[in-house]
Amino acid sequence: MNLLRKKLELNNRLAGTLVCLTDPCLCEIVGRVGYDAVWIDMEHTYMSYKDVFCHINTAKSVNIASVIRLPQNDLTATKKVLEMGPDAIIFPMVHSYNEAKELIESTLYPPLGNRGFGPMRAIGYGADNVKDYVERRSLELCRFIQIESVNCIDELEEIAKIPYLDGCIFGPNDLSGSVGEFLNVYGEKTTSQMERAISILRKHGKLIGIAGGCDAQSINFWSKFDINMLFSGGDWNFVYNAAQDTLQKMKKGKEEK
Repeated sequence: MNLLRKKLELNNRLAGTLVCLTDPCLCEIVGRVGYDAVWIDMEHTYMSYKDVFCHINTAKSVNIASVIRLPQNDLTATKKVLEMGPDAIIFPMVHSYNEAKELIESTLYPPLGNRGFGPMRAIGYGADNVKDYVERRSLELCRFIQIESVNCIDELEEIAKIPYLDGCIFGPNDLSGSVGEFLNVYGEKTTSQMERAISILRKHGKLIGIAGGCDAQSINFWSKFDINMLFSGGDWNFVYNAAQDTLQKMKKGKEEK
């Protein structure tokens, strides 16, 4: 079974974090810490396909689910990442039903969709049965879109009916911009839209996630929502914050000497 699905069966609230830097040891570290899932980001980072491939394989080695956020509306990137065998993918900045339908269908082989045939890593380079991959294992991939605009929520009743769409993940920062209050992620305009969307998604039995910050306020605030996955912070946050904290301790120790 797909590792993310397996973890969701065992726990109704998964803890995830982002990996934005290229060293695959970062996936290994967060896996050993105990996170359930790692969000490997291709939208806002300089990661190459090789970097993503190494992250996916490292995640498998420490039993942490790999969730790849793809570049916006890039079907070539989608195809390449699917062949690597991740546990889940996220399509960012989806604004409409038609866009969501096209993106999901790009992940499915005919007659369900229009994915081109060419699996390599996904079938163990020939070690696994191709027919079994096409008819069963390829369908186990978790498919998400990211809700970052009010227009997407306005069309969510129809979007939620798209076959093989597993759920949605909120991007509160960009969603706040679409209601005219950019970066006011805790504002009533943004959160009321999120609550509206959650109600629709729950009605259709879809999975729900939120990507938020790693400070206590953010974690406590988003934890109150009816969601299945919370992605908090990221590798660069952890390195910067720990380095800053250690430096302050060193300076304080020097002053007290």
